[in-house]
Amino acid sequence: MKKFLLLLCVVVGLYFAYQVVSEKSLPANIKIDRLIVRKSDRKLEAYAKGELVKIYPISLGKQPVGDKQYEGDNKTPEGRYIINDKNPHSGYYKNLGISYPNAADRREAKSLGKPVGGDIKIHGLPNKMPIIGRWHRIMDWTAGCMAVTNDEMEELYKAVPLGTPIEILP
Repeated sequence: MKKFLLLLCVVVGLYFAYQVVSEKSLPANIKIDRLIVRKSDRKLEAYAKGELVKIYPISLGKQPVGDKQYEGDNKTPEGRYIINDKNPHSGYYKNLGISYPNAADRREAKSLGKPVGGDIKIHGLPNKMPIIGRWHRIMDWTAGCMAVTNDEMEELYKAVPLGTPIEILP
């Protein structure tokens, strides 16, 4: 029983330590002008004036390998898009909308006889579960979106203007 309690204390301590360790913030008043997602690395790169300013660890769709083909396949799309929406009141802590689907995405879904879907976002954590914090990164859990922590989403929401290009790579 003592070993179990000791293990439990260590796990709880590690959980809280991981949550409070500071990560580098974006410089104040920076405007991101390009985003690149590297799905295989689970990273979102933010650029300003051609310079990489921050890399965000992300979670992806539950089926992360391969390009999104249709609604419900749980894949994160690949290709070139733009940030076309900002929503401060979603079911997740804020989001940035991705201009998926494009014409090629619509053709592909149609050729499969499936609906193309939409609503691909960069978003924070579910409003009902913000306590998971950085632990969301241990698995891919979205329906095709890219997820970051709420603090990271706050940074991105402020720094990424509408019309910012985003390239999502395998």
